[in-house]
Amino acid sequence: MKMHFCIPVSQQRPDGLGGRYVLYSVYLDGFLFCRVRYSQLHRWNEQRNDYMLLLLITNSCEMREQGAVTVDPNMLRSDVFVDFLKLVQLDTFSITTKKVSLDIFLPDGRSIKVEALTSDTAERVLEVVSHKVGLCRELLGFFGLFLIQFCKEGKLSVMKKLVDFELPYVSLRSSEVENCGIGLRKWYLDPSLDSRLMDCRVAVDLIYMQAIQDIEKEWAKPTEEQKQKLEALRKEDNQTKFLELSQEVRHYGYVQLDPCTCDYPEPGCGAVISVGNNEISCCVTLPDNQTQDVIFQMNRVKCWQVTFLGSLLDMDGPQQTLNQNLELRFQYGKDSHWQWFVIYTQQAFLLSSCLKKMISDKMVKLAAENPEMVNTESLN
Repeated sequence: MKMHFCIPVSQQRPDGLGGRYVLYSVYLDGFLFCRVRYSQLHRWNEQRNDYMLLLLITNSCEMREQGAVTVDPNMLRSDVFVDFLKLVQLDTFSITTKKVSLDIFLPDGRSIKVEALTSDTAERVLEVVSHKVGLCRELLGFFGLFLIQFCKEGKLSVMKKLVDFELPYVSLRSSEVENCGIGLRKWYLDPSLDSRLMDCRVAVDLIYMQAIQDIEKEWAKPTEEQKQKLEALRKEDNQTKFLELSQEVRHYGYVQLDPCTCDYPEPGCGAVISVGNNEISCCVTLPDNQTQDVIFQMNRVKCWQVTFLGSLLDMDGPQQTLNQNLELRFQYGKDSHWQWFVIYTQQAFLLSSCLKKMISDKMVKLAAENPEMVNTESLN
């Protein structure tokens, strides 16, 4: 899948020789990823004999008012590229490579400690976590590491999914978000894909924990009758039947965003957005405090974009996140014509990642049904 890189801020700084240099602030999925000099990028680019990253710089400078650019992850599989990204992440936040103990939160709220290096990527840390809990290696693609904020009254907020080359220790240390941790969660939004995991006891345990958590957090919304049946199955510890019934629960397997605002059916409406099962589900609060459920089907979404608004500079330099000034707008086929809808949310990049994930989930299923038609190598 493609990722959201953008370089909305560049600053001129004095060097030690009386000249000046340009320092670029590179953001990934709305969070400051690194700060890097153009000369570093140019030297790396010459070593790679690849113009892609310089094109990223050029395009980003032109697109500061429009939003983010995306980078094809095929380029990011290069060891040289990954090593460069690791180095600039560590250098930006003045972190040296050393052994550390990371707390990884499971879906039921418990945490496990894993030994890692500060320079270990999310891909590597996920492998260590899976080995510790006994998760089948071939099922790693169904799970991911997430930056999660633990809020009052037991609520939580998923801030972002860590991409494979990101350094979890650095991302956690550099985040300005309070009460944050790294959590292990399933990373697919088609509930029917649960069936792919049912032969692995640990995988079943994990998605069972998450199903319980999502119901307790009211992300999944069972009816009273479903609640009673689920509670009975939980007391019996019948995980398989519990998960089978969960498939019928409204918003099971969805990601719910924090309360936000949207421009439909009229500007300034409050909204709670849930994303999954090939739809964007909006519970909209109207000006008269009445609520209205609005469903947007993914097969009618033509395109979407994330845009950041306002200034990113403060007295201390670039902000650590773009998330205070974001909107996601999408073009939707409605009543035989295309119409733009706007959602104003600090989780716009996460929402965009979820939309892309729903598309890739669909392709994964298509590939399973018609393996000769689709190459799924880079879908996850």
